[in-house]
Amino acid sequence: MSSSSNSSYRSKSLFTNQNIILASIGWGVLALLYFLLFSAKVPGADGIESRAEWYVIGTNIFEALAYLGAGILCLRNWRSPQIVSSRNVWLAIAVGMLSYFLGGIFFGYTEIVLKEEPDVSIGDVFFVLTYLSLGTGMILAVTSRRINLEKWQWLIVLAIGLFGSLLAWWISMQQARPTELLVAILNWFYVVSDVFLLIIATTLLLAFWGGRVAQSWRMIAAAAFSLYIADMWFKYAQGPNYQSGEILEVFWVFSGVLFAMGAVLEHDASLSRTRRERGRKRA
Repeated sequence: MSSSSNSSYRSKSLFTNQNIILASIGWGVLALLYFLLFSAKVPGADGIESRAEWYVIGTNIFEALAYLGAGILCLRNWRSPQIVSSRNVWLAIAVGMLSYFLGGIFFGYTEIVLKEEPDVSIGDVFFVLTYLSLGTGMILAVTSRRINLEKWQWLIVLAIGLFGSLLAWWISMQQARPTELLVAILNWFYVVSDVFLLIIATTLLLAFWGGRVAQSWRMIAAAAFSLYIADMWFKYAQGPNYQSGEILEVFWVFSGVLFAMGAVLEHDASLSRTRRERGRKRA
């Protein structure tokens, strides 16, 4: 009985919030080193340069586990009655993270196993759900709190929104070519969604600046910025000879890692707040 309780205690102590944060940082660093060291293309037997298949599989694993972990941690926040923010916020973000995880699995299967260009695949169903869920969660986060931004802060939001829109529009025009209607609709949906998330992320970053609880939302904002960078690069680099694994795609991994860290910081701050309130009641 004693050994059983000891192993249970060790298991719980292993998955402390501090250890999860350290593991998340470590995962991001490992992903960056992996992309930096192995992303170079090498000439094949036919003389065409390409990346090793094991490398592309590895990038999919780094990305998938980052979003899976983030989804599980966001679900933990949703289930916690002590969580500071609305639990619906974390449920929406969790659905977004798990949807991106599934979308990435189908995307990788189409590209690696089927050897097809994944312009449109089943994965897009989950990617669309990701943006809808993330947008809902971040809107709920903004509307659930009183937003009092200064004029200069609103100007920053406007400037970043304008810059993000112009950059997305310019990249879309560079890649303009005859294509299927569904592909065109999906591309513009992703572009508009990325810009929208960028604007909401900037608002969150400025609104929740300062304080321990605000640390989680700084991570969430940084995650949205990382998602925008990776998506814009992917759209810019897309073409008939494009192969997954470019260095800037590591920002997809960073995005999942930052969402996970945001969830952990929110959970930790909520527990600390609950302990302080209990201490005051006892006093």
